[in-house]
Amino acid sequence: MMSEDLAAPSIADVRQAAGVLASRIGLPTPLVYSAALSERLDAHVSLKYEFANPIGVFKLRGGLFLASRLSAEQRAAGLVTASTGNHGQSIAYAAAAEGVPATIFVPEDANPGKVASMRRLGAEVVHRGARFDDSRIAAEEHAAERGMRFVHAANEPDLIAGVATAALEVLEQQQPDTDVVIVPVGAGSGATGWTIVRDGLETTAEVWAVQSARAPAAHDSWRARQLLERPNRTRAEGLATGVAFPLTLGVLWDRLDEFVLVDDDAIDRAVVTLIDDAHILAEPAGAAPLAAALRYVERLRGRRMVLVVSGANVTSKQLLRILERGGVPAG
Repeated sequence: MMSEDLAAPSIADVRQAAGVLASRIGLPTPLVYSAALSERLDAHVSLKYEFANPIGVFKLRGGLFLASRLSAEQRAAGLVTASTGNHGQSIAYAAAAEGVPATIFVPEDANPGKVASMRRLGAEVVHRGARFDDSRIAAEEHAAERGMRFVHAANEPDLIAGVATAALEVLEQQQPDTDVVIVPVGAGSGATGWTIVRDGLETTAEVWAVQSARAPAAHDSWRARQLLERPNRTRAEGLATGVAFPLTLGVLWDRLDEFVLVDDDAIDRAVVTLIDDAHILAEPAGAAPLAAALRYVERLRGRRMVLVVSGANVTSKQLLRILERGGVPAG
């Protein structure tokens, strides 16, 4: 199934994106085996460090590829998007790299570190609405009024092709014998990219998606095979979407192997476990794959697993709150 207006990228599109990105950021990002997590999960566990770039989040790949393909008219008019933080940083960074103006709409309580990063990169940041979906509607209206290019967080083939280059690195170069990959889902571009590459390379790796149980729109839409809205109350802003989107869900309905939910407390514990076992700092969305692996340890025992650590944009205040809530290491 597919959006009526958009087609998902192909493996050829992903390879094109990889060529573009090779000249813009250092690739590939590291894939690091963790002996401690492998012992904890009784499996072969590697972490894909998708925070190892200038803005600390996987979405940079998609923003840079999309911006590289703008028309002259679109460059002159500028970009508008909505974000809880990471997608906005990606568009701000890419717009600056291409000399294009950018306006980012964010929720009123958006992560202050991510907001500061967007402004530092030269974007105009507008606080609008209590949740991401409020900001998205405001951004769409702003773009329509001013004739600017609205960049959707999910319904963008170029974004998906860009972020999918991480999957190409693992499944073709770094660990082609992977059994399972677990990817966090907000709007779904990351998981969509992994399934496209897996199928394009004709490998046998399973792709699992994970979302917060407090913002389960994509998960519930995948299981129901229809686009649904759900409450969006998660503390993990990288997973905070209240609706599902047609392009990414259209791919995931046909290709994704499993979609699981974890609660926010389990994500907190996974943040701390990554510090203790892997000595890395991940934001909650980036720790969600580990939370899923810990919940489904029996199903994953003995397998070669890649956990996609999608971002590291956690503030000291967020980390302190995680510790105060009892976010002790899992296990």
